[in-house]
Amino acid sequence: MSAGTDRARPGSRLPTPSVGEEVAWVQRHVGHLVLEPEVRASPGFRGGQSAADAALAAFDVTGYARARNEVLPRRARGASRLSPYVRHGLIDLPTLWAHVASGPGRDRDKYRDELLWQEYARHLHARLGDALRSPLRHEPPRRTPDGEWGWNREMACVDLAVGELESDGWLVNQTRMWLASQWSVRAGFDWREGAEHFERHLLDGSAAANLLGWQWTIGTGTGKPYGFSRWQVRKRAPGLCEACPLNDHCPIDGWPNSTSGPAVTNQDPLLRADPRAHVTAGPASVEALDSGATPEAVWLTWESLGDGDPALVAHPDLPAVLVLDERLLGVRRLSGKRLVFVAEALADLATRREVEVHLGDPATVLGGRPLAATAAPVPGWRRLASRLEIERHPWPWLVRPGSGPVTSFTAWRRSSGAPTTGANRGRSPRRR
Repeated sequence: MSAGTDRARPGSRLPTPSVGEEVAWVQRHVGHLVLEPEVRASPGFRGGQSAADAALAAFDVTGYARARNEVLPRRARGASRLSPYVRHGLIDLPTLWAHVASGPGRDRDKYRDELLWQEYARHLHARLGDALRSPLRHEPPRRTPDGEWGWNREMACVDLAVGELESDGWLVNQTRMWLASQWSVRAGFDWREGAEHFERHLLDGSAAANLLGWQWTIGTGTGKPYGFSRWQVRKRAPGLCEACPLNDHCPIDGWPNSTSGPAVTNQDPLLRADPRAHVTAGPASVEALDSGATPEAVWLTWESLGDGDPALVAHPDLPAVLVLDERLLGVRRLSGKRLVFVAEALADLATRREVEVHLGDPATVLGGRPLAATAAPVPGWRRLASRLEIERHPWPWLVRPGSGPVTSFTAWRRSSGAPTTGANRGRSPRRR
């Protein structure tokens, strides 16, 4: 028995999930904290490093620039479907950047632009934290909410997208924009409520990418709301409109008459400069424990569950520890498929090293235990880590955060030293 196991907190430790038993594990141990009464896995994705490696090996970027926005037929979709693995650190952005290096120039550059957008989202969230849940530069469109729910599932386009969201836990970028625009720009509902529903279900549902995607779509980031209409549906999903019950009186037949609200007064000054960029970026090299002690375990987070986690790589013989925050899960009520995806990652990891899983308050479970951990790019990690004894390892940034403006993707790209790709990047936040 390892030292890490000896120090486990009584009553907090759960059995480690086993490969093939993850759904039952989630139902038994955290089923009371998830959204649905019956836990199910995503039919389209399996978590874990083995699944991530297989998905990456199968991904060929050829044709991405042309097909990345296609919705139907499904065989025409060009998205890589790697974003759930990126969100959980099973594939990092530098690895993806290198993976597409030999692809056709237009496809490679367009895909790399999307990786940079993901990095921009992380920089923005790491710097602003919860302020990313407030409009960045413009107020959202204002109108009286239409109905009790922002998505009318009599519309075939909306029904398709909501069905995939709630079943698979993943959407192509085009249908994410359809739903966000329909929710806020057309139906008039609060964008944050729609973003929360996305986050409950999306396997790649990080606060960074999800919130920035909504802000762009409804115009709070750019001042130009995305005008969802029948035109996009017919272009990206041929034949869908003709099968729609509302085909003869389509509620989105024309472009929405909507503009963003006025500029946000008193914009967050962190949008223009970060006086503590070194804190936002985290350590540039390994920072040893102040006490001089040796770590007893590697602390994992949802941001970094892969074999390539720097702290795991540095300590191959230590147990890996993940604490499921019971209070936070109770508040967020995530879909069970999201917990299953994480359980699959833990079960897969446990075939190669010891894994501990706990349910409770992370500060209580981990307090007083010398740990190694990779500095996750989220403000919540910094707040919790400040209360713990941690050997800190650098996050594998594609572009290390700096102090310059993050007011827009373009401003960030110019000031951050981000690599150029040669592509004429569109404004759209994509999902790979």
